Amino acid sequence: MSVFDIISVFLSDKHLRLKHMPNVILSLLLLKFKKNFVSRWLVLAVDTILLISALLFSLILVADFQLDRVSSYMLIYSLPLATVVYFISFLIHKSYFGIIRHTSIADIWRIGKATTFALFALTFLLYVSKFFHIYWIQHTPLYFFIVTFLVSSFLLVVSRFIFKTMYFELIQAKHTEKKNVLIYGAGKLGLLTKHSLMESDSFKYRIVGFIDDNASIKGKMIEGVMVYNSEEVLNENFVVKKNVKEIIFSIQKISNLRKRSIIDHCLALNIPVKTIPPVSKWINGQLTVKQIKDLNIEDLLGRDTIKLGKAIIKQELKDKVVFITGAAGSIGRELVIQSLYCKCAKIVLVDQSETGLFDIEGDVNSLLKSGLNFTEVAVEIADISNEKAMDVLFKKHEPQIIFHAAAYKHVPLMEQNPREALRCNIKGTKNLADLAVKYKVLKFVMVSTDKAVNPTNVMGASKRIAEMYVQSLDIHLKKQGVGGTRFITTRFGNVLGSNGSVIPVFKNQIAKGGPITVTHPEITRYFMTIPEACQLVMEAGVMGQGGEIFIFDMGDSVKIVDLAHKMIKLSGLIPEVDIKIEYTGLRDGEKLYEELLNNKESTVPTHHPKILIAQVRNVEHQFLKSELERTIELNYTLNEFDLVKVMKKIVPEFVSNSSKFEILDGNKDVLYQ
Repeated sequence: MSVFDIISVFLSDKHLRLKHMPNVILSLLLLKFKKNFVSRWLVLAVDTILLISALLFSLILVADFQLDRVSSYMLIYSLPLATVVYFISFLIHKSYFGIIRHTSIADIWRIGKATTFALFALTFLLYVSKFFHIYWIQHTPLYFFIVTFLVSSFLLVVSRFIFKTMYFELIQAKHTEKKNVLIYGAGKLGLLTKHSLMESDSFKYRIVGFIDDNASIKGKMIEGVMVYNSEEVLNENFVVKKNVKEIIFSIQKISNLRKRSIIDHCLALNIPVKTIPPVSKWINGQLTVKQIKDLNIEDLLGRDTIKLGKAIIKQELKDKVVFITGAAGSIGRELVIQSLYCKCAKIVLVDQSETGLFDIEGDVNSLLKSGLNFTEVAVEIADISNEKAMDVLFKKHEPQIIFHAAAYKHVPLMEQNPREALRCNIKGTKNLADLAVKYKVLKFVMVSTDKAVNPTNVMGASKRIAEMYVQSLDIHLKKQGVGGTRFITTRFGNVLGSNGSVIPVFKNQIAKGGPITVTHPEITRYFMTIPEACQLVMEAGVMGQGGEIFIFDMGDSVKIVDLAHKMIKLSGLIPEVDIKIEYTGLRDGEKLYEELLNNKESTVPTHHPKILIAQVRNVEHQFLKSELERTIELNYTLNEFDLVKVMKKIVPEFVSNSSKFEILDGNKDVLYQ
């Protein structure tokens, strides 16, 4: 009944007012219930009325439903005493504190404690009265209090669920359009998900079924909702019949292979898929509708997430001074966060991005305040290509472990600015490596890329030269019999979710209504997650003995256009209908397929089945050092074509693609003109 209906009733004649008055009162109560939480004192008053009703019913029951046999002593003394005891118990146990429309097991537990406490208190008083011969309650039968306990508990619990049902069915259901959803998982998490959806203030969900792989519960109903297996519901007939708009994953223990199979079925039917977070991330131990999010980007990987051992990493970094370059970037940021949990003596954050360092410093300070106060953190704004500035930082902090993640990584930009690629990626790495030897750093772990393999662009070539320098330096030190820094390289593919990577770009394009831009319909890439990349870098620092290039067995490469289709469908949209896909052509220096090894490289296994060591060709260190020093010195006097000639000479497999530097590939022998 709307506000206008209520007004019209009051303006009508007396007969109509009397006829519709109950509906008016109910509507006013529910309207109040909708706009505000019911007052605790009102709940307490209603509970007291229900209690008195239970007492009167118990009194009549004791008298065998014969009113003339109702004991006056019980009516005058026992009933008021029981009312007072229960009322006090309600106050002690706060049974009226819960929000009625969000009644849960915790609220039922409070009611149970209150009524049980009252039963024991009354039983105690009854036996005390018999012992001291207190005439006014000693003849009250014990089962009167037991019946009162049972009836009052029943009324208090049922009343809450009645009000809860009235709220959702009579108010929310009428004012909110519902979305039909399926919940994957009929276990405890599935039920908690159902409760969270039903108790949402907006109440925009209708649960049309559970999906569960447990054959023993197929066809059964849980809390009034049917349980199906996936074959029954993941088909067009069921989806259309039930008008299914969404599937929510509420199961944690499921293989990635099975999960991807379900996701692929859903996407084929154009059904968006959402998931609940791990229980450890629930707010105050409770799942809320706002926490139910779109699938994590990890779920789009074509392989299982690679797990690495963390205990040995923590042991290796404990009490060490850890120096992290590129700390404001995606990989560097994760390295910082993970290092905080390793009880390092000090973590030094180095980056030239002032804003990025400011942001990560805020996150670090929040973690330190939450209890990670055993680690000293230093934030340094510096350019790794500035050798003097780096020398000052090494002298100041005396690092023992270096994670070198600073680099320019965007292929088209480096193709247009080869001098900057040389300055940051090559000179910056050389500075850090030389200083690591000077200051006797224990380990130097460099973050590289699969674009360094058979490079077709300046960025990839610059990272390959950086790899060659640190590896040749490690070999040189061992030949000289000089103990000291061990240089280790990690090489992996594109990092999902990193700054400028394809996932954030696609998300932004989808949010704007498209189109999604893909450079080529056949382009593929290897993908890994930020945590995977971070753990590879850290574990490489643990297992590396120097001179290795560690790579992941990253499974099959992923077709970018397939990734775009999945992201569009996960957003509840239809590719080429709601969101167009446009092909823009390969960018400068870009190639269709990335590789983790070139044709002349092989691998050897490690203790981890998913981590391999690449066997690459070695370069004489003194030659490479002198060549790089001369090139670095002439960086801003050489024209960019002469500079790229040097890079092609050092890396013979560097063959440009979709680039203005392709004209140099026929004449690599001349270093300088």
